[in-house]
Amino acid sequence: MDHADLVRLRRARDRMDRDFAEPLDVPTLAREALMSTGHFSRSFKAAFGETPHAWLMTRRIERAMALLRNTDLSVTEVCMAVGATSLGSFSSRFTELVGEPPSAYRQRSHADLVAIPGCFAKHLTRPRRVR
Repeated sequence: MDHADLVRLRRARDRMDRDFAEPLDVPTLAREALMSTGHFSRSFKAAFGETPHAWLMTRRIERAMALLRNTDLSVTEVCMAVGATSLGSFSSRFTELVGEPPSAYRQRSHADLVAIPGCFAKHLTRPRRVR
């Protein structure tokens, strides 16, 4: 993979990190990266270890976790706030990555995160695939 491709892939990744709540899809991101959809998806996974869709969903779940911990928004409102369009798909992916459904995550105490700086809390709560 050449340097120019890596630069474009980083821009796409940064856009997903920044604009996670926007309606983003792989064809749009590939077009912006000046790559075919297939090449973009393969190159993205080679560079970052996840497909573009998985990367975006992980960012959305990270944000959802923070909203569930820190707001009174309903699970449906959180789902929509992070850019997910289906509550069922959102809940399934949340459960896959976090290990429990969104409602159970919200009900659990998160008091142990209060005294931890945000950058460390983000790292400690980063979703990881549960197998």
